[in-house]
Amino acid sequence: MALHFSKQELQQRRDQTCTQLEQKGYHALLIFRQESSFYLTGYDTFGYCFFQCLYLGVDGRVTLLTRAPDLRQAQHTSDIEDIRIWTDQADANPAVQLKTILEEHGCRGKKIGIEFDAYGLTAFNWLQLERSLHGFCSYEDGSRIVSELRVIKSPAEIEFVRKAAELADNALDAACEVIAPGAWEGDVLAAMHNVIFRGGGDYPGNEFIIGAGEDALLCRYFTGRKHLKDNDQITIEWAGAYRHYHVAMMRTAIVGHASEEHRHMHKVAVEALCACEEALKPGQPLGEVFDAHARVADANGLRDHRLNACGYSLGTTYTPTWMDWPMLYTGNPVIAQPNMVIFLHMIFVNSDSGNAMTLGHTVMVNKTGCERLSRSGLEMVAV
Repeated sequence: MALHFSKQELQQRRDQTCTQLEQKGYHALLIFRQESSFYLTGYDTFGYCFFQCLYLGVDGRVTLLTRAPDLRQAQHTSDIEDIRIWTDQADANPAVQLKTILEEHGCRGKKIGIEFDAYGLTAFNWLQLERSLHGFCSYEDGSRIVSELRVIKSPAEIEFVRKAAELADNALDAACEVIAPGAWEGDVLAAMHNVIFRGGGDYPGNEFIIGAGEDALLCRYFTGRKHLKDNDQITIEWAGAYRHYHVAMMRTAIVGHASEEHRHMHKVAVEALCACEEALKPGQPLGEVFDAHARVADANGLRDHRLNACGYSLGTTYTPTWMDWPMLYTGNPVIAQPNMVIFLHMIFVNSDSGNAMTLGHTVMVNKTGCERLSRSGLEMVAV
């Protein structure tokens, strides 16, 4: 069995979740988020792209409904004992089998929570499940129950987070060794992934973002590679991932001549990042972190070139994204608490001039403020 946490810690997480279910009056929670399954049982797979549900009862009973390829996966990576298989065949409807499981666990006429905010619960799968549950039981959105527990990291989780931070810094070092006039973007990516995998890391929850020239203004991955020019800019956003725990970073590197606008944007990015760190304190709303970012950017003439969010929580996440709840935007009332892990990104892009500048790293909230998890400095990366 390949458990990365003790059975005692996994049981404690389930007990905490069951306490939340009891407080909400739920008989059970239907779990469709792979992150929740990993957090509660250690179960590690990408089989959630098909119909798959982890049942957790208020009494602590656990049942997994999945496909045959994930039977041994669950047996090997989790502490789940009750594993049921739905059969691939024409007109298969695993929601009917899930209803049978709910009947076994006494859910008829009871209220249950469902993780609606889950990539595993597609609209197609939900329509099948909705028909199956009609008249059988009542249900409410239980998407945040496990997420609100996951956002506070345990000491064992923090060990993995710190390892991910080390891998992220190593990836930046590797990228800086490759970035130069004429360098190929593919070699930059290869160098970064190489040190992460050699360091025992994992595939990240989404692709690394990379783009040179006008593509440096983009904040999403896209296919296609190019060589760097003698005077160029290249934006990279990446994450070290270890046991699926992510620590993200972001930089725009300047090749050749840095324009006056590049220097100004970078100066503001450093000031804004430090202001965000100052605002990120336990007991304070996360929306105030974004407001600090916005105040600095707007006061320095970058209102039209910033985004409407400046970061988000990180943890163990699966494709299609390493972004986790909650996000940093104005008015977000979620209160910062010790052992939250937050990615702070300052992104300034000017479509008129074609210039971009980004700066980002991950921090962890402590008892008085926050701690930088990265050893890398904030100076502009310039070649």
